[in-house]
Amino acid sequence: MAFEGLTERLQKTMEKLRRKPKVTDADLRETMREIRLALLEADVNFKVVKDFVKTVQAKATGAEVLKGLNPAQQIVKIVNEELTNMMGETAAPLNKAPHIPTVIMMVGLQGAGKTTTAGKLALKLKEEDQARPMFIAADVYRPAAITQLQQVADSIDVPVFEMGTDVDPVEIVRQGMTQAAIQKNDYVIIDTAGRLQIDEALMDELVKIKELTHPNEILLVVDAMTGQNAVNTAEGFDDQLDITGVVLTKLDGDTRGGAAMSIRAVTGKPIKFVGEGEKMENLDVFYPDRMASRILGMGDMLTLIEKAQKNFDEEQAAETMRKMQENSFDYNDFLDQIDQMTKMGPLEDLLKMMPGMANNPALKNLSIDPKQFLHIKAIIQSMTEAERTNPDLMNPSRKKRLAAGSGRPIVEVNRMVKQFDQMRKMMNQITNGNFAGMQNMMGGLGNMPGMPGGKLGKMAMNQMARRMKKNKKKRLKKRK
Repeated sequence: MAFEGLTERLQKTMEKLRRKPKVTDADLRETMREIRLALLEADVNFKVVKDFVKTVQAKATGAEVLKGLNPAQQIVKIVNEELTNMMGETAAPLNKAPHIPTVIMMVGLQGAGKTTTAGKLALKLKEEDQARPMFIAADVYRPAAITQLQQVADSIDVPVFEMGTDVDPVEIVRQGMTQAAIQKNDYVIIDTAGRLQIDEALMDELVKIKELTHPNEILLVVDAMTGQNAVNTAEGFDDQLDITGVVLTKLDGDTRGGAAMSIRAVTGKPIKFVGEGEKMENLDVFYPDRMASRILGMGDMLTLIEKAQKNFDEEQAAETMRKMQENSFDYNDFLDQIDQMTKMGPLEDLLKMMPGMANNPALKNLSIDPKQFLHIKAIIQSMTEAERTNPDLMNPSRKKRLAAGSGRPIVEVNRMVKQFDQMRKMMNQITNGNFAGMQNMMGGLGNMPGMPGGKLGKMAMNQMARRMKKNKKKRLKKRK
């Protein structure tokens, strides 16, 4: 995630504060100094940092905070609230027209990822709104721009209106809108041209398209890796077009992330979506409160739950739960779980969404190679149907055959079988409410190729165990 450096610095600052028996004015000043430096190093706009620190200090200086029973936690709460306010307080929904079509203009500099983001947005609308979007190819300048849009559109089965590269973009949009009316498309997404920098010719063209279509959304696509240039770009486009929102791309890249925190404060325009990954499914609604929580290392369980709900089949999940309780979970079920889990995104990113795990040393340089899951699948797919449905059949001669059939070393086959057995026992304990000893069992799970170490596994399981115990108590209380 883009904020790892900032998260690490802020967490250390807050931890130093928590260790103090009481917080003095001098402690508060030192804390605010550290926060200010952390934000500036993360490339947050200077004026935004200045206002942020001033607001937090004013709220935290009160006697009721400094003399409170747990002043450190109160200060963390204030910082969390102000980070959320800085980025926009609440998620901003997509503006929709009272009648079809809703028109969305995608604008931005060349290379920011407009075309790919247009495809991600169209897929999101198809899946979540059961909409029928259409693209208009209005970029006639960049080589192969129309071809790229067509490839993106074909991958998600969305039509493209295009007239080649020898027609004025405004005329293309005019005729495209007529076509959308005939086809009764719910959404029209206009893929406009970009430049390496803002220039008069580009803006004139975009203004004409805006005047012609009266778009419900003018979404500025910004590369988060450009730092403060992203804020300058947002200001430039907003002055000319009065944008309605921002989409931040490459938020999973090697970037300090300050742009995401500055754009709303500088332009007043909301960040509506963020792109974290290259797949068409990798476009998420931007929730300021969740992002603030992630920055402070407090996790993002809501997003994690949403990803799980989106990628896991409900009936299949219920059947898996039943098998876990009966201890009949087999390799076929394990294969299904791997397929569904990999759809949620990189495992290291999912682990970082758990509270307290964002900057855990064990996750610091963790990079789980997706090929490791392919190797596990290859081993399972080399099994006979009897071996898949009855894991207890496994013996040395069968393992040797699996190693030859999958092309993996015998030691890897042994390790996978051992981890599967341990996981099956652990799942049975979890589903039946028996938490004793399952944390220790997680230590073994960490030895699976590409998986995080045992210590990290235990920590993750401790987190889950505490939550499940708490939920179980709540259910019992309600029954009484």
